[in-house]
Amino acid sequence: MTTAGEAVTASESVTEGESYDFVVVGAGACGLVAALAAREAGKSALVLEKLDEPGGNTTLSTGSVPGAGTRFQREAGIDDSPARMVEDLLRTSGPHEAEELVSWMAESSAEVIEWLVDEHAVGLYLITDYKHVGHSVPRLHAPADRNGANLTADLVRACDRAGVTIRTRTPVAGLLVEADRVAGVTVDPVDGVRHDIRAEAVLLASNGFAASRALLERWIPVMAHTPYHGGAGSTGESIVWAEQLGAALANETAYQAYAAVATEAGDILSWTTVELGAVIVGPDGHRLGDESVGYSAFAEVIASVASESFTIMDQRIYDYVSRNEPRFVKIIDLGCVPEAPDVTALAALIGCDGQTLAGTLAAAAASAAAGTADEFGRTDLAGNGLQAPYYVCRTHPALFHTQGGVAVDQHARVVSTSGTPITGLYAGGGVAAGISGRDGAAGYASGNGLSTAVGLGYAAGRHVGR
Repeated sequence: MTTAGEAVTASESVTEGESYDFVVVGAGACGLVAALAAREAGKSALVLEKLDEPGGNTTLSTGSVPGAGTRFQREAGIDDSPARMVEDLLRTSGPHEAEELVSWMAESSAEVIEWLVDEHAVGLYLITDYKHVGHSVPRLHAPADRNGANLTADLVRACDRAGVTIRTRTPVAGLLVEADRVAGVTVDPVDGVRHDIRAEAVLLASNGFAASRALLERWIPVMAHTPYHGGAGSTGESIVWAEQLGAALANETAYQAYAAVATEAGDILSWTTVELGAVIVGPDGHRLGDESVGYSAFAEVIASVASESFTIMDQRIYDYVSRNEPRFVKIIDLGCVPEAPDVTALAALIGCDGQTLAGTLAAAAASAAAGTADEFGRTDLAGNGLQAPYYVCRTHPALFHTQGGVAVDQHARVVSTSGTPITGLYAGGGVAAGISGRDGAAGYASGNGLSTAVGLGYAAGRHVGR
């Protein structure tokens, strides 16, 4: 058996007959947080990851975790509470099949964030420069550079210090079920021998099914042929295993899309640009709608009318994001955000009519200067609108991850169709029912994915620990 804290790959020797208190399927934020919480309670924990590296969608994200009523908010003079967070999220999502999950995540959110920062040296800092989509006050806590890769790295280091075993390149082939309880997993390591690992409890934390064409065709057929920009491991097998054991499903037709993937860079263009006043136009130079509805909802807007778009910002926005987000700097370095000294040059970069584009920007600027809603209803274009020089990035919408899955209780235990927990089985993150509405992309508020990843991981690990 591997020693505590040792990260190994499946090509290394693995002892048959392994047994742990807690086995976690998937090494994203959900799985790593769960293993930390269980290990803190003295339980042995093994995290299995089918890909070469931990992280999954967490690494691809901005690493932003919502927390309501944290001490970091109080220190910044921000008045917030779980009740306010619930109100915000349900206003954004509308009715859905896991509304109680919203309350559970909000009520534990401050505790989880402070625990990660104080007990495990995870670098999370309150973003106070602007509010995020779906939130009435600043409550997202993220790495200093808003790069989810650094959240993953901090969690992996914390797991190593705590004595959690992380094993990569080790796909799980299925669940062990004995006497009506989940008793472990069967693994099928790369270059290794398939074998069983026994456990008192198993957490399914391998994300959703956005990378599975077959499951998209089943639950979200409208997105089955949309470009996908999430983690390669989001293939949905965990949801299928739980369903085969009688798990109830909820919100399985909801998903998170992203409106502005930088096409030439193959990476997301920070939505901070839009939150600071950038606008998005189609190939003809006309805006496509109210960008402030959010990166997920606006992706649906773009996809309905155009296959590509152009995100326009000015010097103020460009400088802010350059100073604060190295990920944006990488896109700049690839030449994907060229400068245009005036509207004529900007139109040439887009390939649209200059007069049309000038009219588009003038209309937005007039609304901004008057402090009134523009033609689409957007009200956050402060100041005098965008000013020359301009910067533009060719972008396109994409599917990022699904927001529905198996029903869980407040301890992240998987719940059967009869309403009772399936003994020994937990789920979190993209495997579990999300908090972004019943269907579609419009109900996604910033941080919803990591909210259930971190929150349900914490809940599962604590419950296993008890």
